[in-house]
Amino acid sequence: MESTSLALPDDIAALKQIIATLEDRYAKDTGFLREQIRLLRSQIFGRKSEKVMDCVADQVPLFDEVAPEEPKEQETAEIVISSHARKKPGRRPLPENLPRVEVIHDLAEEEKTCGCGSMKSRIGEEVSEQLDIIPARIQVLRHIRYKYACRQCEGVEDEGPTVAIAPAPVQLIPKSIASAGLVAHVLTAKFVDAQPFYRQEGQFKRLGVEISRATMCGLSIKAATSCLPLLELLQRENRSGPLINVDETTVQVLAEPGRAPTTKSYMWIFRGGDPARPVLEFQYHQSRCADVAAAYLRGYKGYVQTDGYVGYDFLDHSPNVVHVGCWAHVRRKFVEVIKAAGKTRSQNKTGIAEEAVARIGRIYALERSMRERKLDPEMVYQERQEKVRPLLDDFHEWLKRQAPQTPPKSLLGKAVSYALHQWKRLERYLDDGRLRPDNNLAENAIRPFVVGRKNWLFSGNPEGAKASATLYSLIETAKANGLEPYWYLRYLFERLPHASTEEEYRALLPQYIDKALVKPA
Repeated sequence: MESTSLALPDDIAALKQIIATLEDRYAKDTGFLREQIRLLRSQIFGRKSEKVMDCVADQVPLFDEVAPEEPKEQETAEIVISSHARKKPGRRPLPENLPRVEVIHDLAEEEKTCGCGSMKSRIGEEVSEQLDIIPARIQVLRHIRYKYACRQCEGVEDEGPTVAIAPAPVQLIPKSIASAGLVAHVLTAKFVDAQPFYRQEGQFKRLGVEISRATMCGLSIKAATSCLPLLELLQRENRSGPLINVDETTVQVLAEPGRAPTTKSYMWIFRGGDPARPVLEFQYHQSRCADVAAAYLRGYKGYVQTDGYVGYDFLDHSPNVVHVGCWAHVRRKFVEVIKAAGKTRSQNKTGIAEEAVARIGRIYALERSMRERKLDPEMVYQERQEKVRPLLDDFHEWLKRQAPQTPPKSLLGKAVSYALHQWKRLERYLDDGRLRPDNNLAENAIRPFVVGRKNWLFSGNPEGAKASATLYSLIETAKANGLEPYWYLRYLFERLPHASTEEEYRALLPQYIDKALVKPA
């Protein structure tokens, strides 16, 4: 067998040069690997917050315990006296809308007698309040339909009906034992509180009722199917606004035709509509490819804000779309450099990353100031041109100076390269005062789904994944418009069976409902 060993020169100086080159390459490669290992350890065991700490904690708590809170003064109550007013520390009062149950504490009869033999007179009372809770109560709605017949017509032949009965109530799910309130409760528990159906099954058993997880799954799919007319209107509303935020995350669907149960599918989020009445639409797809976003945005004209995923690159060439980038993702790249440094964190290794984070922080400080002053979009545009654009231009020049000095394979090199590659998208938000510097609106909207996924893990089939997307769309849109999810769903399910026209369906969309109508009495 012929040897394939590397031919080495006989010259000692040349050999030393080869060794030095290999050692340098080894040092760089191992440095990159150690950096990646520290970043992975930080992502698994470290803080999830992207706040840059002055020091890195050596160890996180083994148990997810919360330190006991010291008693603290939550609020001060103002006491008015004739000559002056002073503030007295006290607890925050309990909500006035909660029902009150009075528990009287009185002295024994013998204690009401004074030592002189006279009866003591009641001169006042002292009141303190505690919060109490009664476990959920389940009740049965008995629909009683009266029947009527004419005694005079008994035995007389007549073409009309001899017995009249009150019409059956229109139900969201015909012939089901579940009322609108029960369906709303089950869906709120899963899609808002992230409680899987099997946990709810156990909770119902403790309340004395058996409702299987299969039954609850069927209720959710049927309820979502009934809401499909709303989803079509929701999508139309979503595409009518000046901006659509797009993001996506993974979801596992077990029984997808022709695919292994472990294959990744995706839940997409599109957030748009009138900024005063935001709309959030979730869609389940088997793919993360650009075709999904392209199909949704076909015919849309306006701004589209995304992260730097390559699947969105087609937006840069769309004639009707202005592609806006995300500063939060740029900052995240530099924060990862600082986290990966771990205990080895020093000015030489993380100084550039910390400088980049500080520069981005100054940009966000100006944005926060404009929000706090509640400037209108035109004023925001003007202030950005005067104050933010010079910061961006200076940051851009600074990044271009750092690029040749940072190893391209290092986390820092990748962060600098990412920012420069995304730059045209990143500065687009300066063109319109209605835009934000980041895509956090979409990321925050998809976070409840991610939290739920950690609990219920997967969808059983594509029908369940599509139903989840429909229900998340309605619930998250309701939350974005200030509605409490349970009461909105109950309000919706009680009225949805009676809707038949587009106007009636539109009136049930979360962004058009008066908050006062869906609050409990």
